[in-house]
Amino acid sequence: MPRASVIGLGKSGVAAARLLKREGWEVELSDRNTSETLLQQQQELAAEQITVKLGQSLELNGDNLPQLIVVSPGVPWDIPVLVKARQLGIETIGEMELAWRNLRSIPWVGITGTNGKTTTTALIAAIFQAAELDAPACGNIGYAACEVALSWRGGRGAALRLGSVTEGQRGRGEETAIQNHIDWVIAEISSYQIESSVSLAPRIGVWTTFTPDHLSRHQTLENYYNIKAKLLHQSELQVFNGDDAYLSQLGLSAWPDAYWTSVKGKDFLISEKGFYIEDDWVVEKLTATSAPEPIVKVSTLRMVGEHNQQNLLMAVATARLAGINRNAIALAISEFPGVAHRLEHICTWEGIDFINDSKATNYDAAEVGLTSVKSPAILIAGGEAKAGDDTAWLAKIHSQAAAVLLIGSAAPAFAQRLQEVGYYSYQIVETMERAVPKSAELAKEYQARVVLLSPACASFDQYPNFEVRGDRFRQLCLAWAEGEKLQYNSILSSPLPN
Repeated sequence: MPRASVIGLGKSGVAAARLLKREGWEVELSDRNTSETLLQQQQELAAEQITVKLGQSLELNGDNLPQLIVVSPGVPWDIPVLVKARQLGIETIGEMELAWRNLRSIPWVGITGTNGKTTTTALIAAIFQAAELDAPACGNIGYAACEVALSWRGGRGAALRLGSVTEGQRGRGEETAIQNHIDWVIAEISSYQIESSVSLAPRIGVWTTFTPDHLSRHQTLENYYNIKAKLLHQSELQVFNGDDAYLSQLGLSAWPDAYWTSVKGKDFLISEKGFYIEDDWVVEKLTATSAPEPIVKVSTLRMVGEHNQQNLLMAVATARLAGINRNAIALAISEFPGVAHRLEHICTWEGIDFINDSKATNYDAAEVGLTSVKSPAILIAGGEAKAGDDTAWLAKIHSQAAAVLLIGSAAPAFAQRLQEVGYYSYQIVETMERAVPKSAELAKEYQARVVLLSPACASFDQYPNFEVRGDRFRQLCLAWAEGEKLQYNSILSSPLPN
């Protein structure tokens, strides 16, 4: 029996281990962490004859080496054990690549980009499903790709449609089983997942935006770009956001056959084919000689902001390239509620909207968040800082934020940066529990119409992920809005959501 090692006991790693076991591999799963939850998973997987080693990393010693190593998305591709594995000739791939090898007979849509990919992925999945196609959303949204592969091959779960469910929604008890018959796979694919994929080749590849991010892992902007570009080069059809400054600068010289989009109209379309907005319509021009055709009204979309119009264009382009009709597109867009943790309206308290933008984990996403809400706003920002250019974000704070409340490990550095640009209406409050009531107080003082959590940071200094951070914000806001201080005080002392 061939041996496989899986690194990382998250949902991707567990799904990969189960898929390999079903395919006849002897599987060992390792994770350097340990906890009660992981110990429980260890027992469950032991019953399935999958060995789990906690509190230790994979070691490649002796003669009994694995023939295959599968890496979860969060595991750096260049850690010493993976470098050694490749030197020893051990095949090393990511969980997404393993899923692709099991699902490659089904057409894929692969969505990547620095920002916008989750909303675009969810919207694409909603449109495909409105067309009565079985098109589960997976990867960085919803299920691990290997979970889809498990279901498709007759694995776990009843034959029910997945839907464009997000990880945050799953955490609130809205999990749905995967359909055994699948027409398309709609995959949100991060740079980490592309990096560890060899043959992944979607039918349609979508590139939403490109700005500096994850440079602590990818080192240089060029390397980060090349990783993203790999997915698009291997895609049969390509859809690009033509309003993105970096991608549009490369334009036709780098991507001559792509379908480009623009919210600014036909005159700003980079090529002679693509999708653009004109007179409140998404307009399609599939070839250089074809007549423009209106597809759907932009005002049908409930979500605000120019960036969501860009997401809409890319989703409609993908649907039309897949042969989906206008009626299904219009239906899906009219019913699409948006994505949890991305400009998600939580509640309105005394005329003040509380908005959860926890998914804004870098400066560019946080700038879009501030641009999209009513001003003046009270901004809650901070967490684990990332490398990047904060200039435009700081300028947006100057013009639209009445006050800023700083949380997490980045708070002192952010305070210094705000001072450097002459902005002094900030306070370091350290925690979300202090930020929410203070934000309500300041909103009344400054007559602000919005309290916005848009951190511009990763969450790992205080939370397991941005979903848990956003869930905590939601919990605190709802308790505050109900006006029951006793209940709010009890919420403060309650444990974080799982």
